[in-house]
Amino acid sequence: MACGTRAVIDAVFGPRKPGEPVLGHRLLRSLHQDMVVLLDRGFATNAFLQAVAGTSADLLARLSALRKPPVLRRFDDGSFLSQIGTVQVRVIECEITIATTAGRHSGVYRLATTLLDPHRYPAFELVRLYHERWEAESAYFAIKKSVLGRRVLRARTLPGIAQEIYALLTVYQAIRIADATGTVPGADPDRASFSIALHTARDQVVQAAGVIAGTTIDLVGIIGRAVLNNLMPARRLRLGPRAVKRPMSRYAYKSLRVDRHTYKATVSIDIVLTPSISP
Repeated sequence: MACGTRAVIDAVFGPRKPGEPVLGHRLLRSLHQDMVVLLDRGFATNAFLQAVAGTSADLLARLSALRKPPVLRRFDDGSFLSQIGTVQVRVIECEITIATTAGRHSGVYRLATTLLDPHRYPAFELVRLYHERWEAESAYFAIKKSVLGRRVLRARTLPGIAQEIYALLTVYQAIRIADATGTVPGADPDRASFSIALHTARDQVVQAAGVIAGTTIDLVGIIGRAVLNNLMPARRLRLGPRAVKRPMSRYAYKSLRVDRHTYKATVSIDIVLTPSISP
């Protein structure tokens, strides 16, 4: 998923076992130079990081707290040079504190990246960039809630499931207007409303209005103009806990006592100097 426009770059799907890291190897076909791939802890194994680095794409991955990469060289921004498997990386340790009217919460995070130049890619900016990984969750919400309406897939055979998933992703990709905000200088793609694009596309299909292209190609089009005329305001920094919303889920008990309120938040980031660890 492209974190800015939330457009689909590639997708694979399969049984729950053997798991996401195994399926993730099939996505390596779409990685290339000039990409920065954001990875969570589940993908930060030596083998997977080496595979990503082998595509010539750069990576920014969160490491497990149990991993203690060696400090080979210290940089002025607080990051340090290290080695994971055969991949040379910069490691950034930071403490992130989130303050709301309900209290404060702090956590220490360790990130590894193949962007080795601390002057061109400062540690603080990389920590802020990693937060963009959560934009993929907005895309999942658009697919599952906005397009599917929380309905489950109807197919009962593997070919039918494959056909339905690819149709769903195709419709999502066609509606996701990435070019519209690009026509407005300085407009953040986050402000493009997928719901506006979806409702406008539905109206076009139902009314069959303006579906025949003219001699002049309009890259923005009716859907794009509807999005531009209804740009969402700049995002406010808010915090809402993740919780299982399906009452029949066997994991729902974990979220019964979770505070479901959303709070305005203030976030502070401090780079932590890690003591030297011998290889």
